[in-house]
Amino acid sequence: MSVPAPRPRPAVRPVVLGADIGAYATARTFHETFGAASVVLAGVSTWQVARSVAVDLRVVPGLTDPDRMVRAIADVVAEAPDVPHLLLASADWYVDALVARREELTGLPGEVVVPYAHTEAMARVSDKGAFTSLCRELDVPVPATAVIRAADGPDAAASLRFPVVVKAASTTAYHKVTFPGQRKVDRAADRAELAQVLARIDGGGFTGDLLVQEEVPGGDATMAAVNLFFGADGSWRFAQFGRVLLEEHTPGALGNSVAQVTGVDDVVVEQARRVLEHVGWRGFANVDVKRDPRDGVHRFLEVNPRVGRSGYAVTASGYDVARMYVDAFVHRTGAAGGVVGTNEHLFHVVPLGLVRRYVDDDDAALVRRLARSGAATNPLLYRAERDPRRWAAIAAAQLNQVRKFARHHPGRKQPGSYGR
Repeated sequence: MSVPAPRPRPAVRPVVLGADIGAYATARTFHETFGAASVVLAGVSTWQVARSVAVDLRVVPGLTDPDRMVRAIADVVAEAPDVPHLLLASADWYVDALVARREELTGLPGEVVVPYAHTEAMARVSDKGAFTSLCRELDVPVPATAVIRAADGPDAAASLRFPVVVKAASTTAYHKVTFPGQRKVDRAADRAELAQVLARIDGGGFTGDLLVQEEVPGGDATMAAVNLFFGADGSWRFAQFGRVLLEEHTPGALGNSVAQVTGVDDVVVEQARRVLEHVGWRGFANVDVKRDPRDGVHRFLEVNPRVGRSGYAVTASGYDVARMYVDAFVHRTGAAGGVVGTNEHLFHVVPLGLVRRYVDDDDAALVRRLARSGAATNPLLYRAERDPRRWAAIAAAQLNQVRKFARHHPGRKQPGSYGR
């Protein structure tokens, strides 16, 4: 009687913290490349990660508690201790928790990989105030900025010209408080409005640093991002520029990209790479910038220290993020040198008709051209999915996007402010 051949050891078992589109897009990437269903740990079940062939969903109440997070990860690793486990996060606060508990996590029985930068590097870029100072140190353009506390009042930002934008220096710290009228980003047209914004934040109990920045003019199409990847040894391996076409405008999600075209901008890519190399970065990063139409200069705004939902644009355009992680952090293979992505591809998480409706005529034509050539991808529309309930949830969510834009977007058409 023949003995069955042993099953090959899986290349990796991804463990993703979070339950948003970014978590799903990451899971899809690993499923496409390795056939692996990522273990997704989430505080609640959401339609984005439920009923998916790419996701092994585990609902863990209280997951934002670091101790509970470590226990949940330990339980997952114990199920398959002979398989490499790659720990990823779809939100900044989960990244911070993984980095803070790295020693404990990598000490679990089995192979556990935390593919993020060390604590000092993370602090220098994740805190928006520290990041702004770092950019100034390296002569990388940033908006005029004042770092203040809400209790300081508007006089603490008296050196700035209005309008200004206001946001927490630490996304993680801001996530820990909840109050009426809380927004990801606030805008103030004058001193009186700034006083109202600061009073609301102060009254909500947030005592951390705030960034007050002179607003860089321009609509959604002046925004852009650079996705970068560094190996476990700090070697730069990949970078790609992406120009935003359309962003969300709901108060809680203001600024999240919903349509982006990958392309080329050597100057911005070099600046982003220089900043992250300076601090000794590891893993993935997404750097947000905005092109100032007054002088054509991209001003650096912040770093997301993780693969966000728009990180799937890298994979969709032909550069496999899952393979990058496994090669650099699991197999520890060397890199022959960094690659700059040049393929043009449209990433979107809303219907293409909606994108065309809210962009200028030139970008609407670009959307049509890329869609017709097959160079457009919505990560939610994964053909491997089979559950009709999941497809129904996606259809409802896409319809809801149409309603949200009709309610919150400032206008049906915006003049193109991105010079080409």
